[in-house]
Amino acid sequence: MTSWVDRAKVQLSGKLARNASWSFFGQMVSIVLQAGYFVVIARLLGSTNYGIYTGAFALVSIVSQYSSLGSGFVFLRRVSADPSSFPKYWGNILTTTITFGSLLVGILVLIGHFAISSVHASLILFIAIGDTVCQQLISTVGQVFQAFENLRTMATLNMSMNVLRFALALGLFVSLNHANAYQWAFASMLVSVVAAICAIVAVSVTFGRPTFSFRTVFENISEGFVFSLSGSTTYIYNDLDKVMLGHYGMNAANGIYTTAYRVLNICTTPITSIHNATFPRFFQLGVKGARATEPFARKVLRKTTIFGVAGAIGMFIAAPVIPHLVGKSFADSVLALRWLCLIPLFRCFHLSAGDALAGAGYQNYRLVTRICAALLNFGLNLILIPRFSWLGAAWASLATDGGLGVIDWVVIRWLISREKNRSAPILEFA
Repeated sequence: MTSWVDRAKVQLSGKLARNASWSFFGQMVSIVLQAGYFVVIARLLGSTNYGIYTGAFALVSIVSQYSSLGSGFVFLRRVSADPSSFPKYWGNILTTTITFGSLLVGILVLIGHFAISSVHASLILFIAIGDTVCQQLISTVGQVFQAFENLRTMATLNMSMNVLRFALALGLFVSLNHANAYQWAFASMLVSVVAAICAIVAVSVTFGRPTFSFRTVFENISEGFVFSLSGSTTYIYNDLDKVMLGHYGMNAANGIYTTAYRVLNICTTPITSIHNATFPRFFQLGVKGARATEPFARKVLRKTTIFGVAGAIGMFIAAPVIPHLVGKSFADSVLALRWLCLIPLFRCFHLSAGDALAGAGYQNYRLVTRICAALLNFGLNLILIPRFSWLGAAWASLATDGGLGVIDWVVIRWLISREKNRSAPILEFA
């Protein structure tokens, strides 16, 4: 008889391999579109306006994770195990995201005057509507298709969103040649609204109509909040530096640094595509705890590390191309990208261990490690940005991602030893 240990040693084959391939294909096409979109936007806005926009956008991104209250992850966890519960948890996604998202839009507009320059705080209204409500709905729709291991449709939706954004950026560039941050934020919001409506219709047509119940929202709010808090801490240590650069009025530096970070995120896409495909499998293996998800995490890590190393080398070598593509005002992005080029490799480690923790029911531990990473990032940025501008932000990012990779693997090994010693079941959410 095949033991659970043998089953844990599953390879990326069959349906999993097909899903990984679709995710990879979709994200590769998206990379091309995002690269074109990024080049056009950088030329459309210039480094200063781009820095103004990204400072406001980073603030919204940190808070926007709470609009869905983790309802997409709750859906993924519950419906992966029981597909018949789809209507209830689909309704939970819509009710939670629209209700709490609308509330957060108002809160973000209020705090924007304190977090970033008050001159640019009105940008937040347009960005918050597009990201806190619409983009969160689009992201959770992706998790719906992910729960049914239908990454082909998920990839198609993602590509469609990127096509819309690229078409918008190109249209503005052709018609205006130069735009300010406000014009771009408003136009981008309109595209997000259209995309969110299309995504909701796609799910309802494919799987069925939702059922709405505030009781379901409150029953799952504690579990979902843990997922949201974890997602928010991830955005904190990824985007807090951009908010702080904007707060200190370093808008040109923010544009330079964010440009390099955008290239970094694009180069991380092959890694995240593999994790998108494997994430449901972590939950399936997680019924046996971390001792079942950790071997699978190591298998995933061996595959993603190849992309991490290749991405680091490619970014270091190709960095001088940036100013030729986006303009001479972004010349310092070459050095910024070379400082940041190791981050995709570091992400391979904390993504694999983090997914293993979440799949085994240890989301609370995963949350703690990300809170520690966020606090470390904030402390380092507070010290380094006023003295070294974007270079200090780059140093803080390297320390944060590298440290998180180490901590996550230490935690999962400790949990495995505890399970063996106590024969402990996995931690369940209340």
